[in-house]
Amino acid sequence: MRTAYKCRAYPAPEQAAVLNRTFGCVRKVWNQVLEWRTQRYRAQGTRTSYAQSDRYLTHLKTTEELAFLNEVSSVPLQQTLRHQSTAFANFFAKRARYPRFKSRDGKQAATYTRSAFRMRGGELFLAKMTRPLTFVWSWTDIDVASIDPTTVTVSRDRDGTWYVSLTVDVADSAPLPATDDVVGIDLGITDLAVTSTGERITNPRHLDRKQRNLARYQRRMARKQPGSANRRKAARKVAAMHGKVRRARADFLHKTSTELVRRYDVIVLEDLNVSGMVRNRPLARAISDCGWSAFRTMLEYKTARWGRRLVVIDRWHPSSKLCSHCGHLLARLSPSTRRWTCPGCGTLHDRDVNAAKNILAEGLSVTACGADVRRQGASLPQSATKQEPRPARAGISRLRAGEEVK
Repeated sequence: MRTAYKCRAYPAPEQAAVLNRTFGCVRKVWNQVLEWRTQRYRAQGTRTSYAQSDRYLTHLKTTEELAFLNEVSSVPLQQTLRHQSTAFANFFAKRARYPRFKSRDGKQAATYTRSAFRMRGGELFLAKMTRPLTFVWSWTDIDVASIDPTTVTVSRDRDGTWYVSLTVDVADSAPLPATDDVVGIDLGITDLAVTSTGERITNPRHLDRKQRNLARYQRRMARKQPGSANRRKAARKVAAMHGKVRRARADFLHKTSTELVRRYDVIVLEDLNVSGMVRNRPLARAISDCGWSAFRTMLEYKTARWGRRLVVIDRWHPSSKLCSHCGHLLARLSPSTRRWTCPGCGTLHDRDVNAAKNILAEGLSVTACGADVRRQGASLPQSATKQEPRPARAGISRLRAGEEVK
């Protein structure tokens, strides 16, 4: 199993100069090759392989205009071509959008393979550097001198914070002890997650808590002259505030997802169309602040690592409008309705808890029948609830097991 350890880095001034020069060359190679590949495809209708792009990079280094590419390590330049080839493969497989050009104002990163760095006694030496790169190791149960990274990625955020990510091949983790507990989770805005057991995990709303200070920094930046040094300083303060929000959100999601994986053998979620939901302008900021996609990603790899199971049901399952007690399906349920009484059995439902119970029941039924519950999308196979015709209509109760038609 491959994992990565991301640490804060503190490069010396001369090291920062080398890394900044490397970032600029990596960005230049990415943009130059991306433009060349795009024009080549439009003119000839042929795709470009990594080997062809690597030969084009060799040609770029021989030109007088881009001779400065020879001043930095060639490994990060070749790695950015591999990343670009992967990006194009994902695009042609319809897993991602078309690769975009990189900006000097965004996050900067450079990846080194084993031929461009060495790790000795817990010290990291990068190519073109004589001194080890200082970083803070936060895992007290792991000896940093014992790890053998396969790749090292050095990055700098927009706020000027430096990081180093060490990718390491480790043995598979031992499965967690079975708890024989299962749970369905309904994601929301007021409560980040509501479980089928009735537990509510409150959404901390990290962005809302920092919104007042963030707006003040943004107003200060707007008053600065575009392109000036003062505007760049103000932009770093805005980026620093966003960085605090991002790190606080990630910390909360990591702790929450880890706690759920430790407590439950099977976790059932609903496949949410987050990219479509954020198009709702009044709720876009609140939805983005929740981090639903990141939360699902954390659950996916943590359940796989520790021997748990994550089930993702079809997004069209009417979890909120379906009575979890008798199966009555409401014709309509407004988003503002938080509690409703079932016309079929008279049960009073909390909207979110009822949805979580229905999500759990659907996930267990799909798992029992062997349907593939991890693939989503209109063009992909639907969940088990969509595979058999069901004539039930909205507003009509469905029969429970053992009942007879009267």
